[in-house]
Amino acid sequence: MNGGGLAPWAARDETSRGRRHPEPPPRLRSEYQRDRDRIVHSGAFRRLEYKTQVFVNHVGDMFRTRLTHSIEVAQIARSAARALGLNEDLTEAIALAHDLGHTPFGHAGQDTLNRCMKDYGGFEHNLQSLRVVDELEERYADFDGLNLTWETREGILKHCSPANARRLGDLGERFLQGRQPGPEAQLANLADEIAYNNHDVDDGLRAGLITVEQLCDIDLFAVQYRRVADAWPGISRRRLLHEVVRRMIDSQVSDLVESSRAAIAAAAPHGVEDVRTAPAPLIGFSEAMAKRNLELKRFLREHLYRHYRVRRMTAKADRIVSALFETFMDDELLLPPDYQDKIRGAREIAGRARVVADYIAGMTDRYAIGEYERLFDPAGLT
Repeated sequence: MNGGGLAPWAARDETSRGRRHPEPPPRLRSEYQRDRDRIVHSGAFRRLEYKTQVFVNHVGDMFRTRLTHSIEVAQIARSAARALGLNEDLTEAIALAHDLGHTPFGHAGQDTLNRCMKDYGGFEHNLQSLRVVDELEERYADFDGLNLTWETREGILKHCSPANARRLGDLGERFLQGRQPGPEAQLANLADEIAYNNHDVDDGLRAGLITVEQLCDIDLFAVQYRRVADAWPGISRRRLLHEVVRRMIDSQVSDLVESSRAAIAAAAPHGVEDVRTAPAPLIGFSEAMAKRNLELKRFLREHLYRHYRVRRMTAKADRIVSALFETFMDDELLLPPDYQDKIRGAREIAGRARVVADYIAGMTDRYAIGEYERLFDPAGLT
């Protein structure tokens, strides 16, 4: 439910395209609240606690995980949704579910698993997140997956190739027709970007992989750093950096809301279909803020994600995921019994590979490390 009232182009229960398996309407909550609650209670959501954001999970307790990142995305998205008159519950559900399909070891694990799956349809975490909520969660007697609404599933699927889109029926149509997602999906995507970039700044500084001096060449950071340092000259470094990152996020959210309001006013949509058929997304940053964000992204890619210490973690992740995939493909009897059963039910090698990918993608960082040790360390025989 939305405290401030819904805009005409916001999602509503009564206009939802429904669920894959029909269910009676919820009695005490909205359809999108039901989606959010199912996501929060899922096993895949709990496992995000031990899946890495940038740093492998065991590196330190203070660094962000996929779980804390998802909660932070949901907070940013929900605040902006309220300001824009969008459906907060749907926006929150999308935000909480967007990383459910992520592999262990972050993007390093995804890249490796995609390479391993090259001949079997590839691997992409957005499609895997959809697979998790549509098929892999086993919690309900009547259906596989979580049986989420069409709108939540649409928001989870941020990117999709034409080949995959054709296999997804009505959910993939917008990728083939060049249509936009609903406004709540657009907003959740940008909230993810805000949280990811700014909190990676925070974690990178905490880890000592990037420095304040380097960041002072980046406009988005430098402006807020000067303001905080001038206003509180004796403030501790920890408080200063927290205040800077907080203000960076606030400036981007404020710009996003103001720019989106202007775009919506110019397009004058009468309903959500007008948002979907618009030539460009109506939820977005101003041109100036988009440039600042791009500058920050490029900085992080060059100085944080390619830092030699991160690269070492990436190399370890690649070795672990590759070895697990090859070993399980060579000998399915090394898999847990329920996955052995699934492989026996797969008629083709691509289906067998997908089962192996599902197993690996569902692992946490520490579980993947443990499986590697159990398989390859002579001391790890149990």
